[in-house]
Amino acid sequence: MKIYDITSPEFNKYGAIVQGYDFSELLTEMRKKSITEHIKYVASDPVLETLPIFRQFANGFFGGMPVELGYCMGHNQKLNALEYHRDSEVNISVTDYIVLLGCKQDLDENFNYDTAKIEAFYIPAGLAVEFYATTLHYCACHVQEGGYSHATFLPRGTNCPWEEGFIPETEEDRLLVARNKWLLVHEDGGFDGALPVKLKGENCTIMQSDWKARE
Repeated sequence: MKIYDITSPEFNKYGAIVQGYDFSELLTEMRKKSITEHIKYVASDPVLETLPIFRQFANGFFGGMPVELGYCMGHNQKLNALEYHRDSEVNISVTDYIVLLGCKQDLDENFNYDTAKIEAFYIPAGLAVEFYATTLHYCACHVQEGGYSHATFLPRGTNCPWEEGFIPETEEDRLLVARNKWLLVHEDGGFDGALPVKLKGENCTIMQSDWKARE
């Protein structure tokens, strides 16, 4: 799989690099967290949300909307699934990593997605990147033996537990697994079978040879 730089024009339809904010204190705090072997996601971290950048970014970038600041870290090489939200997501990279992205516009009428359309992008440490609401994304892929880590800004409540008793009315409703989280899974993604399989094709994998070819 070809791996593009995040600065390449191919990324423009998926998001944008965020500039003008000082994330140095956030990065320092994030480096205190040991990267786990398996994927760990925390939607809202109370310590990170005490940092000045939390309110600055909420008031500026998100226009005063309620937001949450958490993180995701671990080791991963496969696509496994894709998710989307109704709002932008901003990740601040603590380490280098690779993201596998798709466009919501490429879903068919039954919300199936052809994984042959996936594109891969390398994001270096220290960069803040916005992913648009129309961007299909999921866990990053590590490029270092130590794993990957990034902080994440999202609207408050995103990825938090969904209310009990919700009855799906549409095919898209069946993809809701948490608040503001629609999930498309691959049959080889390790899910329990309760969700409809919507990713068709190869379960894309970032191999060391892909990464070395880029270097």
